[in-house]
Amino acid sequence: MQSPRRAFGDVPGAGLESARVAIADIDAYLSQLEEPTHGTLQTLRRTILEIVPEAEQVISYGVPAFRVGGKTVAGFAAFRDHLSYLPFSGSVLSKLADELEGYTMTKSALHFAADQPLPEALVKKLVAVRLAEHP
Repeated sequence: MQSPRRAFGDVPGAGLESARVAIADIDAYLSQLEEPTHGTLQTLRRTILEIVPEAEQVISYGVPAFRVGGKTVAGFAAFRDHLSYLPFSGSVLSKLADELEGYTMTKSALHFAADQPLPEALVKKLVAVRLAEHP
């Protein structure tokens, strides 16, 4: 008689190993960046984890991201001319339009300079709006 197949989460230590791989992938992503980009995104990473300490760190669509309850709620990316905060929602940025005045953005990405990190209070609001979309 064959034993039943286990789900991924049922394998002892499987989730922990997956988390270590994702964290290592984000570390590798950041390690390729020069200053001030590296430091700015590392600080953003810490800020997001302080806001949602239960977040799972993942790579989503090729960029560092953070998942809560199975939903991706934040991410970031480095580009040649700017950095991006990614709410993984097309409606978050428009809900905070007044507070984002002065930033350039698309429907789904907030752009900022490597030498001008996003204020912690703004990151808290961005994450809170995204979390409110998926109670």
